[in-house]
Amino acid sequence: MPLTHRRVFRVRHYECDAYGHVNHANYLRYMQEAAMDASATVGYDEARYIALGTFWLIRETDIEYLRPLLYGDQVEVTTWVGDFRRVRSRRFYEMRHTGTGELVARANTDWVYLDRSSARPIGVPPEMVEAFAPPGVGDDTRLETMPREHFPEALPAPPGAFTMHRRVEWRDIDSAQHVNNAAYLNYMEECGILAAESVGWTIERMRGEGFAIFARRHQIEYRQQAPRGEELAITTYLSNVRHTSATRHYLITRASDGALITQARTVWVFVNLETGLPMRVPASFQDDFAASIAR
Repeated sequence: MPLTHRRVFRVRHYECDAYGHVNHANYLRYMQEAAMDASATVGYDEARYIALGTFWLIRETDIEYLRPLLYGDQVEVTTWVGDFRRVRSRRFYEMRHTGTGELVARANTDWVYLDRSSARPIGVPPEMVEAFAPPGVGDDTRLETMPREHFPEALPAPPGAFTMHRRVEWRDIDSAQHVNNAAYLNYMEECGILAAESVGWTIERMRGEGFAIFARRHQIEYRQQAPRGEELAITTYLSNVRHTSATRHYLITRASDGALITQARTVWVFVNLETGLPMRVPASFQDDFAASIAR
């Protein structure tokens, strides 16, 4: 069975947002760090991959947030490899509050194994599979074969879809010389805030009316890499507006030719700030967003 790796992170003040919660992009950073540690533990650290001329790139991320983390909390990230395919591998994560043991988030990432020089997928070598899931460990159950589901197809954008432009900055890229996967969540968050402001719903207005909107689940598919200096167009709109939640779609394209770089969908929940419980989506909110809701 695959080896399990655990790492504890202490929440730092600068990782929290204006609500005092860990910003959702930072959960992805915890996951990425834990995955790198897990790989190094079985002999595949960054130096080994450089020597092999290969690297792993995230293709999809699916994360569900169950309760917020606050400054000073400690979270234990448990991660393991769920399967290997010819050029892909799915890794799972559970995040628990160390003080209470409560599950605060769960996620999985689908990674693609690439040649470093060509950036083309190559086969995962058998010795790497054996390193992550050595025979004779645990109950000797080998890696599961789990079906890959197609990323959910977005509804066509409505007339009121909102678009912002963003040029990739130095701070957004990682050692692979492209936008880090967690940075896309920051782009999406900013775009959603600006979209709400464009129809009169500022964060201050929401707070004044006693509610906030928190992410419950992100599903993200990374199609292409975006290097420093690339101008991106980020389009967002809503669908599936229910009693206490709504789905927000994001399409991140290359501004020069419209090529799809990343697509995502987020389930947002409306929360009463006084009780901390989900609340009905205000009718006035739905009315103001009517032109940007896909039907």
